[in-house]
Amino acid sequence: MSEEKKHNYSADSIQALEGMEHVRMRPSMYIGDVGVRGLHHLVYEVVDNSIDEALAGHCDRIDVTINEDNSITTKDNGRGIPVGIHKKEGVSALEVVMTKIGAGGKFDKDSYKVSGGLHGVGVSCVNALSEHLTATVHKDGKIWQQEYERGKTLYPVKPIGETDFTGTIVTFLPDKLIFTQTVEYNYETLATRMRELSYLNKGITITLTDKRNKDDEGNFVSETFFSNEGLSEFVKYLDDTREQLTQGVISMEGEKNGIPVEVAMVYNTSYSENLHSYVNNINTHEGGTHLSGFRRGLTSTLKKYADESGLLKNVKFEIAGDDFREGLTAVISVKVAEPQFEGQTKTKLGNREVTSAVSQAVSEMLADYLEENPNDAKTIVQKVILAAQARHAAKKAREMVQRKTVMSIGGLPGKLSDCSETDPELCEIFLVEGDSAGGTAKQGRDRNFQAILPLRGKILNVEKAMQHKVFENEEIKNMFTALGVSIGTEDDPRALNLSKIRYHKVVIMCDADVDGSHIATLILTFFFRYMREMVEQGYIYIATPPLYLVKKGQKKEYAWDDDQRDLISQQMGGGAIIQRYKGLGEMNAEQLWDTTMNPEFRTLRQVTIDNLAEADRVFSMLMGDDVPPRREFIEKNAKYANIDA
Repeated sequence: MSEEKKHNYSADSIQALEGMEHVRMRPSMYIGDVGVRGLHHLVYEVVDNSIDEALAGHCDRIDVTINEDNSITTKDNGRGIPVGIHKKEGVSALEVVMTKIGAGGKFDKDSYKVSGGLHGVGVSCVNALSEHLTATVHKDGKIWQQEYERGKTLYPVKPIGETDFTGTIVTFLPDKLIFTQTVEYNYETLATRMRELSYLNKGITITLTDKRNKDDEGNFVSETFFSNEGLSEFVKYLDDTREQLTQGVISMEGEKNGIPVEVAMVYNTSYSENLHSYVNNINTHEGGTHLSGFRRGLTSTLKKYADESGLLKNVKFEIAGDDFREGLTAVISVKVAEPQFEGQTKTKLGNREVTSAVSQAVSEMLADYLEENPNDAKTIVQKVILAAQARHAAKKAREMVQRKTVMSIGGLPGKLSDCSETDPELCEIFLVEGDSAGGTAKQGRDRNFQAILPLRGKILNVEKAMQHKVFENEEIKNMFTALGVSIGTEDDPRALNLSKIRYHKVVIMCDADVDGSHIATLILTFFFRYMREMVEQGYIYIATPPLYLVKKGQKKEYAWDDDQRDLISQQMGGGAIIQRYKGLGEMNAEQLWDTTMNPEFRTLRQVTIDNLAEADRVFSMLMGDDVPPRREFIEKNAKYANIDA
């Protein structure tokens, strides 16, 4: 194939696969959901097109703007979407790209070697779900434009001026008829993804500007994301609140068997394993063959080094693969021409050829590092030995938990007030702070489907505890046995077994004050580190008890924040009495049921993980030992917190 053909990105490179009539009727099939996550996914789809241009070597800057009306503008300096007439469709290639599902240069191997779009729905899907979209292309000295309403063209592609610039600008306004929950974009959510993309694609400048908000100097809130080192910087960012064991980041970048592989890793003093894997910039949180290859290469190389160096000669117990990954933070990124995805959410890589490519790359990288850094090598092996000792202790502690489940009356903790319903899909359990609130909740609940488990005070901070200490903790043992889940198998000590789970809704119900927020965060940290699948499957919720009761005569209304309290007081007129609830125990059973437990009137916040790497970093920061980042985070987010005076 000639160089001219390889880089000729023209109208004929665009292949239309099928129509897009279904998109508006079944939007969740294309973007996951029509809630907050799906809304933000629209931005990612458009930005992915620009990233694909960058991967092909034709773009190094992407600008994303949240406009005053919550529309989004993305601009890149790539080649510009082709505007010539598409032979098969008989209209401009730009119109084909914007109005045909699955149409795009990424299906033409001559145009793109790899592509970041997960399902290939691309910008046409965004167009279908937008009230209005404008596409402006700077190409071949001219500016071309076309506008659309809910996916339908308003006029043919037309030239509107001349230019020296090349690139594509897309502005779209999400359709309120589709996104009925909200069309308001969250700046932090978008910033997290743009930061992640900058690390995964070093050398690309990505800016994010929010025209809805201004900083102290009167400028629009804006950030620029750029990485020189790529994954090495990503690992440093993720691990900035943990104590590092090794001198530097162990990293490599290269190509194995035609597959570009990039890996960066570092060991720290924590007890958790934090592996983040990506395929063509897609976060594969279910793992897959690239993660298997990483684990294989890491374990075999480290074990070989430890054996040959004699560091294991006095160790009397077996070292398992899990032991080599305790306290490890790593990012694995591969680029695959035709990725095959499996798993529940289609984020598990299935390409078998990737396993050996990553395994070889990791083995070579790690062997070189261990040879050149003997002090670090010794430190890592000592960490592995300690992990193995802790694993043996944790196994005994886990067995005690399982034994308690089998031998106790009904296998349930004595403090649990269970419900009569036995179908897990219909059952919910409230994890309640303290015996006092637990007693009120027991009186106020619906016994048919609501169970209550009181927790004594603040549970163990699992972020700073060794695994066996976690399983020995009484409150955590009670949660395991009440929920009916077990953890650990011979093959995978961290594997979670949800086959006998007793509730599909786990509600964390704590006081609406600083202590309550801390307890809720401790419980969430436990679920994130030890029962993440429950979070991913949408089983975890946070209750939202009211802060105030506003009364005047026979009238009474509850308020969940200060603004709501003031509005209700104003509506009631002078003389309203305001009661501040400092804890759940201050409400009687009827009030707790009416405001916080009754499915008809309560508000539950479902806990979701939008970005696994960022969630890992935040939990580490909030629950770790490093104080300054935690203080900075709290100060930055103080306006969202309920500070108890």
